[in-house]
Amino acid sequence: MVLIDGNKVAKEIKAEIAIEVNKIIEKRGNAPHLVAILVGHDGGSESYVNFKMKDCEEVGFKSSLIRFEEDATENELLNTIEKLNQDDSVDGFIVQLPLPSHIDENKVIEAIDPKKDVDGFHPMNVGKMMAGLPTFVSATPLGITILLRKYKIETSGKHCVILGRSNIVGRPMSVLMSQKEMNSTVTVLHSRSQNIKEICASADILIVAMGKPKFVTADMVKEGAVVIDVGTSRIKSDKTKSGFKLAGDVDFDNAAEKCSFITPVPGGVGPMTRLALLLNTLETAK
Repeated sequence: MVLIDGNKVAKEIKAEIAIEVNKIIEKRGNAPHLVAILVGHDGGSESYVNFKMKDCEEVGFKSSLIRFEEDATENELLNTIEKLNQDDSVDGFIVQLPLPSHIDENKVIEAIDPKKDVDGFHPMNVGKMMAGLPTFVSATPLGITILLRKYKIETSGKHCVILGRSNIVGRPMSVLMSQKEMNSTVTVLHSRSQNIKEICASADILIVAMGKPKFVTADMVKEGAVVIDVGTSRIKSDKTKSGFKLAGDVDFDNAAEKCSFITPVPGGVGPMTRLALLLNTLETAK
């Protein structure tokens, strides 16, 4: 069993990005600039945005954080997005999801200029990805494809099962895996699917993005399968100072021994999601 080390791969590619950043600074006089908008104080979002800011620092990007309180209005947010769209000093920006329930996420995503949408969520970028045209691909699916390539995992003709159908991970992932570069045969499962256990157990490559800790048990994993675990849930733990630990959607301790490759949580997909954001921002700056 090979542990897929997202931290290691991200570190290697960050070193390459830093070289590119120096070239951009020489050419235009300033570093690529990524802005994050954070509404409210969701713990997961806070730590994720903090990591993103550290990543920017590591590769030489300029980064800015715009904060709103939980009760910020939709109009306030949309006005800020419009300003960022028009601001030539900003190469790319993201609005950290989820947003409070009184704000329409779709309206917010559609308000972002597709050329600055480094999260790859705008319908225009999603459409281009579907058509196989160059565009910004959602960060998590992009990060996963980089990991599969780096570890030289054979995807062509393989049965890839994706557990979860969100617009952020499951759907775009299914498109990427079925396109010419990956050439997998793809099945997408979700909460209404039947025979989930049996179908998962038939997967050569199992990508799990359900948001349910330890949902995938050892009997759902085929011998020799590649397992990519996108889940990050905080669960109670008496082994940590905080009383919590991060858990994936796969019961790692029991499933790992059956896998040829598996991503740990944390340290697998997470660092690659953030890396993909840097790659998209680098692309806009170029």
